[in-house]
Amino acid sequence: MLADRFTDASFAYQGGGRGLDTGHIAELERWAAGLRPDLTFLLDVGVAQGLARARSRGGEPDRIEREREDFFERVRAAYLARAKAEPQRFRVIDASQPADAVREAAVAALRDWLRQRA
Repeated sequence: MLADRFTDASFAYQGGGRGLDTGHIAELERWAAGLRPDLTFLLDVGVAQGLARARSRGGEPDRIEREREDFFERVRAAYLARAKAEPQRFRVIDASQPADAVREAAVAALRDWLRQRA
């Protein structure tokens, strides 16, 4: 299975960002998904840079994009905490780099992960 988001987003946005009980989110994860990714890429970028990128796309910001910076700091912290707690699953990629460098880092991390599994 390949997905662009998984329950980690719920832990980050609802748990970290909104302060909901992560125990409830974990129970929902067990009940609804029953699956966990073997490998997760966390494309990490500072909040200010991420918001600037989102704004540069144009258009009206959505409900999440209208949140304050402190919300996104909590979301980022929650993602990074999950990555630290599960280093065997997460590969944190510095997404402040140009897109080509981010892609190359992700491909290298994937190749490394595949070699380890072989």
